[in-house]
Amino acid sequence: MTPGAGARLGTVLARLARRPLALFGLIVILIVVLAAIFAPLIAPFPPNEQLFEGLTLEGAPLPPDATFLLGTDLLGRDLFSRLLYGAQTSLIIGVVANGIAVATGAMVGVTAGFFGGIVGAVLMRFTDLMMAFPALLLAIVLAAIFQPSLWIVALVIAMVNWTQIARVTYTETRSLAERDFVEAESAIGAGRARILFRHILPHLVPTIMVWATLGISTTVLLEATLSYLGIGVQPPIPSWGNIIYESQTYFTTAPWLVFFPGVAIILLALGFNLVGDALRDILDPTQKGRY
Repeated sequence: MTPGAGARLGTVLARLARRPLALFGLIVILIVVLAAIFAPLIAPFPPNEQLFEGLTLEGAPLPPDATFLLGTDLLGRDLFSRLLYGAQTSLIIGVVANGIAVATGAMVGVTAGFFGGIVGAVLMRFTDLMMAFPALLLAIVLAAIFQPSLWIVALVIAMVNWTQIARVTYTETRSLAERDFVEAESAIGAGRARILFRHILPHLVPTIMVWATLGISTTVLLEATLSYLGIGVQPPIPSWGNIIYESQTYFTTAPWLVFFPGVAIILLALGFNLVGDALRDILDPTQKGRY
């Protein structure tokens, strides 16, 4: 990272910290990231260990107490430990799937917008075709076709989430390609590669950063939905979605099994949304001077 880039990053973080909602989102994200990284050190029990003392004499899960901070599940496993390891699953899928989706969408959008012609028309019609399918329905179909696993779920989510960023980057690239400074560069003999990498892509970085942040929220929710439907990450790998899926029938008798993973999903998605919204306001030139 160059000194200039480091200074800009510091400025953005400082402006984020001055916004209470964005600061709350950053704190939530930081807590979840640290919990996922240090899960082996924090978790009091292995996530898949079935504990005899984790069930009542009648075989029912235990509510939260001093030993099991968030209670136990139907098999006597510590819910707190499973949530910590479930954070790893959510973040891995969120970062990997969203990273692939953003890279794919940005590449398609920039290529279509910059080169135009038949290439742009074909790429954008394919994008429109993909957008015509409901994302959740398409993800369910793809997840059902392939054998669900951590990486397959990440790939499936990426395959249905790239279209929005492709549309956005296409529109902005077309707008930038018609600007006077691009035409001036072309007039003095600058090649297409120089125009693309020196003048087009730098202007797209803020948009890509915002969509990358907001997209993680969507990815986390979609992974939880697929796992809840039983076609996402498969047990015994802990996932916030499959924890709810396994425990939904005991919602009235053991509500903590659904409440705690549900709150975790909501808070993480909310955290990324708050940070993404703040980044959009900070990085959007039309918003400068308003705060």
